[in-house]
Amino acid sequence: MDLKEYFKRIGFTGLYDKADLPTLVTIHKLHVMTVPFENFSIHCGEKITLDLKVIYKKIVLDHRGGWCFENNLLFSWVLREMGYKFTMLGTKDCNLKNDSNPMDTHLINLVEIDGESYIADVSFGVSCQMWEPLELIAGKDQTQPPGVFRLLNDGEMWTLEKTGRKPLIQNEAFANCGLLKKPLTQPMFSFCLTPRDVDHFQEASEYLQTNCESLFTRKSICSLQTPTGFRALIGCNYSEVAYNPQEDVDLYDMREIPDSEIETVLKEKFKITLGSKLTPVNN
Repeated sequence: MDLKEYFKRIGFTGLYDKADLPTLVTIHKLHVMTVPFENFSIHCGEKITLDLKVIYKKIVLDHRGGWCFENNLLFSWVLREMGYKFTMLGTKDCNLKNDSNPMDTHLINLVEIDGESYIADVSFGVSCQMWEPLELIAGKDQTQPPGVFRLLNDGEMWTLEKTGRKPLIQNEAFANCGLLKKPLTQPMFSFCLTPRDVDHFQEASEYLQTNCESLFTRKSICSLQTPTGFRALIGCNYSEVAYNPQEDVDLYDMREIPDSEIETVLKEKFKITLGSKLTPVNN
């Protein structure tokens, strides 16, 4: 595993030994602009592992993306190699919330720089993906291109919520699309500051990629942030979204992709080439 290869993958040309906030902001943003959030392995008959060497090969050498356990685990390795002080945390994704399931279904990194703490998450995807780390401060509005992020604190428990903009759909055939039904302000995930190691996420990783009720078995998902918004392929539905904060709207250009064009869209829009046949799913 070579840190220089990771930086080549995301297009980072800065200094490798500066564990400061500007560098963290830069590599965080480059990662989400370069490495897709995707769960295609589940729909290509591939096993998703928490083995860091396998993840490194998949994302860095094979130019694939990954879901949170892969992207954020790889990012924790980057933080370690660069000399950042960080802690892996487990969170409960509010989109996957199940009161009967106590597992942490999302992994993030808490980074400490000059006595201040920041939440780094390079793998939430679509419209809720933060582009830069967030200050761990309760109640502060932190505005980024996707919207306004806000951390709330209730004793030991923290919750991250995001306030977005009104979606403006350009193809009325997709007016009832799930991407458009979310409230403007929505909770993303909740967490405490208890340090976790990789083994903590093993059960959740297995559950999310095998259980028939899991969001990730019911949907094939790929999203990538762009300088103006994001792209997403969910099942066969492709979206290009442009953020327009001046008019307080997000512009959604959506269309259905025929099976014969899926491979081309993945190559051209996400720079992904799959080694196995993808079965698009959107249930």
